[in-house]
Amino acid sequence: MIKYKGICEKEGTKTDILEILKVICATIISIIGVIYSYKTIFTVIGFFFTKKFKAAENLHKYAVVISARNESSVIGNLIESIKMQDYPEELVTVFVVADNCDDNTAEIARARGAVCYERFDKEHATKGFALQFLFKQIERDYGIESFEGYFVFDADNLLKRDFISRMNDAFDSGERIITSYRNTKNLDDNLIAAGYALHWLRTARFESRGRSLLNFSTRLQGTGYLVASDLLKDGWNHTSLTEDREFSTVAAVKGVRISYQHMAEFYDEQPTNLKIVWRQRTRWAKGHLYAFTHCFRDLMRGIVKHKKLRHKLICFDMNLTNTPYCMIMVPLKLISAVLAILTATGDTAWCELVLDILKIVIFEHFGIIPIGLLLFITEHKRIQKISFPKKILYGLTFPLFSMIGDAATWVASVTKVTWQPIPHDAKVKLEELEKKI
Repeated sequence: MIKYKGICEKEGTKTDILEILKVICATIISIIGVIYSYKTIFTVIGFFFTKKFKAAENLHKYAVVISARNESSVIGNLIESIKMQDYPEELVTVFVVADNCDDNTAEIARARGAVCYERFDKEHATKGFALQFLFKQIERDYGIESFEGYFVFDADNLLKRDFISRMNDAFDSGERIITSYRNTKNLDDNLIAAGYALHWLRTARFESRGRSLLNFSTRLQGTGYLVASDLLKDGWNHTSLTEDREFSTVAAVKGVRISYQHMAEFYDEQPTNLKIVWRQRTRWAKGHLYAFTHCFRDLMRGIVKHKKLRHKLICFDMNLTNTPYCMIMVPLKLISAVLAILTATGDTAWCELVLDILKIVIFEHFGIIPIGLLLFITEHKRIQKISFPKKILYGLTFPLFSMIGDAATWVASVTKVTWQPIPHDAKVKLEELEKKI
């Protein structure tokens, strides 16, 4: 009897420890959930409202900078859409860096009226290095402050005819970094392209609109933004795999807010091939991990050193944006599920564990399906017209975008990722897109 009692005491102690660990794990998960819950404010406000800018009193002088690698199929159409703007052409100068090209991108750019510089440096292959080179050439030949602001575009973009005018409204109001509404050239190609399109629309509707209205800072996403020249007087120094995230983070540290102009709209091409998608998403993931590991301390210092509460909150918000959420929450939830099984009784424990794992890794992403379907309603006047069955299909498969992103984050955390070009071959012109809206 004494021996049996001792065993029971040991098993009881073990169970108590597991129960304590389960409570601790659940508490941590709840705290993290509470910390991130403030983003719901941006989502709700952005659904209904956005910041509006009055018509500009002044016409400002701008430069457009484009980094292009073997983009002969699309670079001409972009420059043409810039020439078609309802903004005075003499106030806009187009600069292109033909970066490590082995096609006639440079010749096409010059033929369309752009100032084009050619760069050959395959050791430093990111878009950030290409932009750094381009800004150095502009400083040498023109002077950075010869232009009041710089637009940054990718070669596959197309600008709606009033894009620069609408961005000028925001710039004239005093904004120093402004991003815009990112639409898609090839929404209806397949469910992969549609997933990307819905991602950009979700960011605009449920992140950027609310943040901008509350005078918070949103984030840049690769292209379609405007930067005041005084922020570039020391050149472009953001050369990581995701220069846009790096630049957004540095802006937060410096207390410079990134605003959003919902009325300025441009289009870009989305990948349609899983191999290309994986290449791009692992690069994004590696660049975002770089921003987190290299800028976490600076953002924490920003929270402390900034005097204005809004700037403190912007640094806090950017730190959470950079934090690899899936690498924190997935392990915590898996540990919690295992602890729940170890403290449970019955023959179905292992089945419950399998279901919990599927829920954490896969089913949790299904929560964005209603958002995807809702976006087809809220943005129907701006996106390409597609059939109702396809809207349902694309909404139901939208979770694939975030699932691929999580997988890419885990892989990027343990592998070396290098910059590789994303091919663009959608030769559609602005006039053709306008007919599809």
